[in-house]
Amino acid sequence: MPHKTLGLAPELYEYVLSHSLREPDILKQLREETASLPGAVMQVTPDQGQFLSFLVQLIGAKKALEIGVFTGYSSLCVALALPNDGTLVACDVSDEYTRIARRYWQAAGVADKIDLHIAPALNTLDQLLENGEAGSFDFVFIDADKNNYANYYERSLKLVRPGGLIAVDNVLWSGRVADLQDTDPRTQSIREFNQKLSQDPRITLSLVPLSDGITLALKQ
Repeated sequence: MPHKTLGLAPELYEYVLSHSLREPDILKQLREETASLPGAVMQVTPDQGQFLSFLVQLIGAKKALEIGVFTGYSSLCVALALPNDGTLVACDVSDEYTRIARRYWQAAGVADKIDLHIAPALNTLDQLLENGEAGSFDFVFIDADKNNYANYYERSLKLVRPGGLIAVDNVLWSGRVADLQDTDPRTQSIREFNQKLSQDPRITLSLVPLSDGITLALKQ
């Protein structure tokens, strides 16, 4: 199975999966269908999805937010981990990809937990703030266009409650963030984002080198 965890030998990754992964069949089916799509690289790895589920259960989240859905693997991981009365607000701009997501959400019996918004995520986040939902979310997962990471983060920090958790994907960017010769705008955006969070007194921070790097920011 292909993986994205930097520096981890394939045989060791297979060992990790064989000794820890508990992937429901519905998630495996979604992952395998997504693997055939042109943008399959955007899908989170199964161990990463399980980690998100673990975080949601660990903090007892009931209200979650996802910025960037793609075909819905991470959304499904979060929704399955939420309690029966839990809610996930999911943001994406693609009706094509989220049609796949909705099909699997329905099959898994969690469609009623997920409130999907097809619109630019910043518009959705601003609307949530205007609706008085600041401080009401327990968990946020950011995995969308990298140039807007700082904007998504600032709005998420307003929307999440004190003690709530923000998880941000792709913060190692295949190792390119450490290559100062790489001046691609997306690389620079992530590099600047990582620097910003490393100095942000509003959060407790941990950058976990799982998959393509996940930053965990706990709001003070």
